[in-house]
Amino acid sequence: MKGIILAGGSGTRLYPITKAVSKQLCPIYDKPLVYYPLSTLMLAGIRDILVITAPTQADAFRELLQDGSQWGIHIAYAQQPRPEGIAQAFVIGEKFIGQSTVCLVLGDNIFFAHNLAQLLQSASALEKGALIFAYYVEDPQRYGVINFDQDGKPVGIEEKPKNPKSHYAVPGIYFYDNTVVGIAREIAPSRRGEYEITAVNERYLQEKKLSVSILGRGTAWLDTGTPDALLDASNFVAVIEKRQGLKICCPEEIAWRMGFIPDGKLRELARSNENNEYGGYLLRVLDQSGHGTGAFEPNHAKS
Repeated sequence: MKGIILAGGSGTRLYPITKAVSKQLCPIYDKPLVYYPLSTLMLAGIRDILVITAPTQADAFRELLQDGSQWGIHIAYAQQPRPEGIAQAFVIGEKFIGQSTVCLVLGDNIFFAHNLAQLLQSASALEKGALIFAYYVEDPQRYGVINFDQDGKPVGIEEKPKNPKSHYAVPGIYFYDNTVVGIAREIAPSRRGEYEITAVNERYLQEKKLSVSILGRGTAWLDTGTPDALLDASNFVAVIEKRQGLKICCPEEIAWRMGFIPDGKLRELARSNENNEYGGYLLRVLDQSGHGTGAFEPNHAKS
């Protein structure tokens, strides 16, 4: 499976911050926002990743993420000339996807859960159809909303409905088989003038090829599209990291725990940051691994 991070858009709700910098490069406590969706894909075991950016921010993303080899992965880049909807990512990334299955994650979404790695790795084993998630929210009008019948089977999806039929929103991570490229090419723009991901999901639902997994109450899903949401996400990460002494969505640690890079590479990455707390943390991770405290499940230290 290949992965796509959609990090385009203009971030107008975050002006004036985003007049100078992409939303996905803004800090969430101690790391740039894009590290969080990147970590989500890495936790799923995905190592071939396309980052789609706005043209004006392409160089900044390349400077930050490079080609991914430092983390034992491969990162390619593409540009979204205009923000015309989430489903456009599959058209832009058609050559990158090739004949593979694909996971799309939005560049401003953060996920945290005890069993996140296992959940994602199970989803990334998808071969046919589509798999999306459902998450109970208080304000479903802001999201794509999925409706279920009495047996818990999905029966409908609506994009930002005025009168939602359920409180289950669809978070910004989606798993698809290869037919998603053709579907994305066929859908028409919505009344908002966008190629909606909901239209893609509706097609899979109509063809009875859509699976939905509900994210339980122990899962945090943070959508960071407003100043308040950015602050809330930073505070959330800060509280967890300070309480446990373990970082959330640290690509270096994830790469090491997933077996993408060896001990020596992690030590090299740590020493390149030896004058700051981040590098010190990576060294502690290595040192503690020999004393019985490094044998966490993959998502313990970096979900």
